[in-house]
Amino acid sequence: WAGGSAPPAARPAAPAANGSAKTATAASESGVSMEDVPGDGHASSAAGPMVRRLARELGVDLRRVRPSGDGGRITEADVRNHVRSAQQDAAARVPKGVTPPGSPDSDTYGAVRREKMSRMRQTIARNMLASYTTIPQLTNFDDVDISELERLRKDSAGDYAAQGVKLTSMPFLVKAVAVALRHHPIVNASVSDSGDEIIYKEYINLGIAVDTPKGLVVPVLRDADRKSIPQVAREMIELAAAARDGTFGIDDLRGGTFTISNLGAVGGTYSTPIINPPEAAILLVGRSRMMPQFIDGGFQPRLMMPLSITYDHRIVDGAAAARFLNDVKGYLANPGRLLLAPA
Repeated sequence: WAGGSAPPAARPAAPAANGSAKTATAASESGVSMEDVPGDGHASSAAGPMVRRLARELGVDLRRVRPSGDGGRITEADVRNHVRSAQQDAAARVPKGVTPPGSPDSDTYGAVRREKMSRMRQTIARNMLASYTTIPQLTNFDDVDISELERLRKDSAGDYAAQGVKLTSMPFLVKAVAVALRHHPIVNASVSDSGDEIIYKEYINLGIAVDTPKGLVVPVLRDADRKSIPQVAREMIELAAAARDGTFGIDDLRGGTFTISNLGAVGGTYSTPIINPPEAAILLVGRSRMMPQFIDGGFQPRLMMPLSITYDHRIVDGAAAARFLNDVKGYLANPGRLLLAPA
């Protein structure tokens, strides 16, 4: 400070919310400042509560965001576009030949190896990034007692094996989800590209995530609610084989309305799966395990299946997701209801 005197005291900053503080720290560490993109000075009053909350979480000053909504309203897409513009501008200002701190390209701290992403992996990366940055996603977790279902599966396994079909719990889960979606059409819906309409699907096509050597592939089981459990079991085997052999066509991956991902064969219980656009929800099932449950005045060992459902919070409320998952659980816990469900 010139003149040898102490600098004037800085005006104390208003305390930030925890989420904003964390976001600001992360942004500064990545070299991106939310002040990097000039705006038009629009006040936060031109934004709804959800937009203001998103802005707080991302550390965005709404006065610097360009609105695109009716009457000069700021939308969630405007906030996310502002962040992307800030990141792109910050990256563009880095001189050529200079590696930003923390860049994955840096070999400052040791040897690195580069590998070109496959076309499939690039597609997965683009879709997941678009989903995560443009859809407000929330996840509910729950467990369902599948002890009765497991007994039924074991009793029926021999009959299926004689027909060359290995019966697992997945066909029952797929059928339970398909039947439940009939009664919860919002979970089977989509948001229009314009963002102002809900598109209800009059059909139920379930994407079944398959782990392959080249990455995650999601072939579609069409009209799942109209198929019997034996039909579902056989078709799932065919879809998985085509996915792993690479013999599927692009049409086999299109037209899904809801996705199911089974992590149980690998391990793990709960997770936060990312929605497969333009769908509104995705269900992940973890590895079933024996757990004590309080039944009829005492604890009993029961086989419990962990479930995680992620949904698009623009059209699916938490209560709606919970009601849908409760119906799925009801069918799995009482498989007789599932077997008698009308086709």
